[in-house]
Amino acid sequence: MPRQLNQVPLNFIPKIMAGNSQPKTPDWIALVILVLVWGSSFILIKKSLVSFSSSEVGALRIAISFLVLSPWVITSLRKIPVNKLVFFLLSGIIGNGLPPFLFAKAQTVIDSYLAGVLNSLTPLFTLLLGVLFFGIRTRWFNVFGVLVGLGGAIGLLTVSNGGGYGNAWYGLYVIFAAICYAINMNLIKNYLSDFNAMTIASVAFFFIGVPSLVYVFAGTDVTEVLRSDPRGWESFAYIVVLAVVGTAIAMVMHNWLIKRTSALFTSTVTYLMPVISILWGIADGEKFLLVYLFWIGLVLTGVYLANKRKANTKAA
Repeated sequence: MPRQLNQVPLNFIPKIMAGNSQPKTPDWIALVILVLVWGSSFILIKKSLVSFSSSEVGALRIAISFLVLSPWVITSLRKIPVNKLVFFLLSGIIGNGLPPFLFAKAQTVIDSYLAGVLNSLTPLFTLLLGVLFFGIRTRWFNVFGVLVGLGGAIGLLTVSNGGGYGNAWYGLYVIFAAICYAINMNLIKNYLSDFNAMTIASVAFFFIGVPSLVYVFAGTDVTEVLRSDPRGWESFAYIVVLAVVGTAIAMVMHNWLIKRTSALFTSTVTYLMPVISILWGIADGEKFLLVYLFWIGLVLTGVYLANKRKANTKAA
């Protein structure tokens, strides 16, 4: 019998530090695919913004992903106890609803490679949430890693903006998105692990997909852009690829990987994503200086130290 909501323990995040089993070959293959797909998402967002506003890109990405996953919604809903629906709702809003808008808004100003690098803070926030709200015990190098990672992010935002802050504040949108991803991974691993990946993705997108469709048709100028903008259909094609491959299919794979391994192992996809986003950014003519590598190195070092665990480290 499913547990009632008030019986669900709140100290669930420590469980994310250990997976169900050691990652196997299919898990590593899935991880590499996610690195390539999600590492390319930032350049796709950039190309989508050529013709559409950030809110239109976010809404279209969600709506198209929902349409792709909709054939599984009815069957999936029948499998879910009523007391679990709230977690699907939260997963939909936090993990799949907010990030597309946050990334698109950020990339109206910052470069795509920078968005990819800042997204690598996700594992850091996975730990931070546990420490601040769920009683995870940490060691000094974990705390030091948090400070190093945040320092690297601030430094990268500063130097990429010519030594000041100015428009670099738009990087905060990406940081907020990374926090959303960290929360969502905790939800999936600890409250939704009894459901298969397709059920999690399709129902989560059901809650946000319907409002997004309504917004696309009633609150945006998408049809006018497609009719009058000479690059409208090209930008729309980028959104379709982003939604179908980078969101719908990738989220199913992502959820599958979390269930098979751990949220922490899955979050390490963000270590390699910056490499892909940087390569795409350079190929697209974005300015990239060698000094950026120092700050990127600090970010990734901080994330590694923040999530480094010793065998005898136990959660509270």
